[in-house]
Formats: sequence, C-alpha cells, structure tokens
Amino acid sequence: MAFIEVSALSKSYPVGGSRLQVLRDLDLAVAQGEMVAIVGASGVGKSTLLHLLGGLDRPDNGTIRIGETDLRSLTDAQLVAYRNRHIGFVFQFHHLLPEFDALENAEMPLRIARMPTGDARARASALLTRVGIGERLTHRPATLSGGEQQRVAVARALVTRPTLLLADEPTGNLDEATADTLHALLRDMHREHHLSSIIATHNLRLAAACDRVMMLEGGQLRPA
Repeated sequence: MAFIEVSALSKSYPVGGSRLQVLRDLDLAVAQGEMVAIVGASGVGKSTLLHLLGGLDRPDNGTIRIGETDLRSLTDAQLVAYRNRHIGFVFQFHHLLPEFDALENAEMPLRIARMPTGDARARASALLTRVGIGERLTHRPATLSGGEQQRVAVARALVTRPTLLLADEPTGNLDEATADTLHALLRDMHREHHLSSIIATHNLRLAAACDRVMMLEGGQLRPA
C-alpha cells in the first residue's frame, strides 16, 4: 500500500456565476520515502493540489489517505491537529513573522504545540544550525537574505518532525545559485528525516533530482 493515496480528487472554485474546475478525478500514489516533483504551467492547480494534500483546503470529491488517516474523515479541529503534527510546509514566500528572530520563527510550531520552552528552543536551534543558520539565530527576517529566510522556513517545516513535506515552488523567488543550494538542502533533509516529499516546481533541475516527476495538466496527473 502506498503511503499517500489520492483517488478521484476534484476541486473547483466559484468564478462569477459559474465554477472553474481546477482538479478533475485526479489520482496519485506516493511510496513512503519517495520524493515526487509536480510540474506544470502556472495556474494549472499545483498549489491547489498541495493545499488539499496538506489539509489547508478540502476537495469537492475524492479521497486523500496518508498512512492510515483519511483526511476527509477528520473534523476541522482534527485536521488542524493532524496537519500541525504530521505535515511540514515550505512555500515560495517564506511567511516568516517579521517581529520574531530566526530561532523564534523556527520554534513557533513547537510553542503552539505547548512544548516546554527550553525543549522547543533546543530542537529549533539544532535544526537551524543543521540548515546553515546557526550563526544568525537572533537575526530577524529583514536582515536575512532570501536564501537564508528559506532555510529558516525549511527548519520551521521540519521542527515538528513531520512524516510528509510539501514544498510549493520553494526556490521560485531565489536566484539560480541560491536555488541550487536550497535544492541540495531539501534533498539532504528528505533523506536525513526519512520524509515523503512532494514538491511543486517550475525548476527542472530540482524536478530532475526527485525520484519521480509528474505533470499536472487538464486537472489530472501523468508521468512527465
């Protein structure tokens, strides 16, 4: 059995007096430990798919099973709890809180989960050091480069020790050299943390480094 099983997934949004069909009877299976790239033109629904897989939105129809958990069977409160514990997110724009420093941003998910302050700080600090920000723990986002901010975002995504990493255009806002460095970091983190990872990207080098590449087109996935 696949670790992630998606069946007949559909999602549409109201536009004017009609509905825009974004995903249509989409199927996807991802093995435990697999790193899958989702590619496709802008606007085809890559972000929509990741939001559904991560429990940030709900589908119109279809099923999403991660391990033994059927996401559609969860209440809103259960979905939030599941997402916060089991899924890590990295977005194109880091979404760091500007009033907090790197360490405070990275430990935030643990503080929300009510982990003792000392334990949360120690885990976040160790992870930030691993991603190369150990010398900048007390720096706020405005004083960090774009690549450094994304490293903090990667640490924040992994600090709860999730089983699934979802990355939505994680290098889309970075220059080529910085993007290549972040690619290597994501691959290293995938292996070290025994993750299953799904990465939506326009970057063909990042996609080629994944175990499998899928093309999203016409609301459905096919091998690229």
